[in-house]
Amino acid sequence: MLGLLIKPIARINPKVNDYIQLMRLDRPIGTYLLLWPTLWALWLAAEGVPDISTLIIFVVGVILMRAAGCVINDYADRHFDGHVQRTRERPLATGRISERQALITFAILVGLSGLLVLLTNALTIKLAFVGVALAALYPFCKRFTFYPQVILGAAFSWAIPMAFAAQAEALPLPLWLVFLANLLWTVAYDTEYAMCDREDDLRIGIKSTAILFGEADKLIIGLLQGLTLICLLLTGLRFELGLYYYLGLLGMTLGFAWQHWLIRDRDRNACLSAFLANHWAGMLVFIGIALNYWLA
Repeated sequence: MLGLLIKPIARINPKVNDYIQLMRLDRPIGTYLLLWPTLWALWLAAEGVPDISTLIIFVVGVILMRAAGCVINDYADRHFDGHVQRTRERPLATGRISERQALITFAILVGLSGLLVLLTNALTIKLAFVGVALAALYPFCKRFTFYPQVILGAAFSWAIPMAFAAQAEALPLPLWLVFLANLLWTVAYDTEYAMCDREDDLRIGIKSTAILFGEADKLIIGLLQGLTLICLLLTGLRFELGLYYYLGLLGMTLGFAWQHWLIRDRDRNACLSAFLANHWAGMLVFIGIALNYWLA
């Protein structure tokens, strides 16, 4: 849906299209993967009826912060993207957008996100500083550690305690089950994504869990997905969720099985398809949570 809304704007002029590509607004999969766990948390914190103002703040905030994350990621990778098949045409890699313009864009996006957070409460504002730090740190971790996917998982999961803080003004212990589930899930699907670039990353010296796991990549992805489901099962018990939620988890389980069929030969395009399929897994869990409260 977001991609369809962006396409007409991208036709205005080439420079506008360059900024859209820089923020990855034309490829909203990352926005969806950040949005669904945020909505899980809002619905759980509100027991099914989040405040409309809080919902709007977090949906817009997800779009802005995912865009900011893409900009700082491309800035960090500006000397590497030109050597990777999947990223060689990105605006910073080709010089269509300068380093200075990228940093200004990042600052504007973070500033707008900050203004949104100021509409919440003190606890959420404090947590927001950690979220920005994680988003800015992740792209640079690829040089120094084989675990950048873990940092990404923490960054993508930090909206969960923020959502509880904004909606319930508290950080109940069970929310960290949701946080852990999403962190594990993020490491699994971003490893699938990193498998697409493994050969290029090995050549240019970029680190990832796909490289670290090696021939055990499929096994470890399966273990991470299994742990994700266990955490979400425990989440259902702690929040006293019902049948619809567990049907959503069944949908996620079937989606994980489909992903393993796709990555069985480690084909680059098939691994990308497996990564993209995680959007539907997250959506099914959210539908299960929403129906649990709406139809209970």
